[in-house]
Amino acid sequence: MTVDPAGEHAPTRFAVLASDALRYWEPRRLVYNAVLFAVVCAHFIAGWPGSKALVNRDLLFMLFLLAVLANIAYCAAYAVDLFVQFSGSRKTWSGWRWAVLAIGTAFGGILAHFFSLGFFTGSN
Repeated sequence: MTVDPAGEHAPTRFAVLASDALRYWEPRRLVYNAVLFAVVCAHFIAGWPGSKALVNRDLLFMLFLLAVLANIAYCAAYAVDLFVQFSGSRKTWSGWRWAVLAIGTAFGGILAHFFSLGFFTGSN
């Protein structure tokens, strides 16, 4: 087993940092999903009553697929988080995680906006 410069065993350190990342990011996944859901709902309501006619099995499958892909994209935060924590900037990083969350949520919201435009615009 290798020992890092801090004197910790690498697998043990990874477990500690991964647990820290999970405790931070997983509760915030609900916020991320709520924002994306709100964007899609806003477009659906704005396209009413025409958007109602578009609801079918294929649209629901597509929305489900996009929701899964959005949650896979959310996992990119773990790569950033673990990289920075392993770099030795752990204490400073804990104050900046919110920025990654805000930027990632905004990016996801913008993608949801453009996908929703394609689904629901011109349907009324």
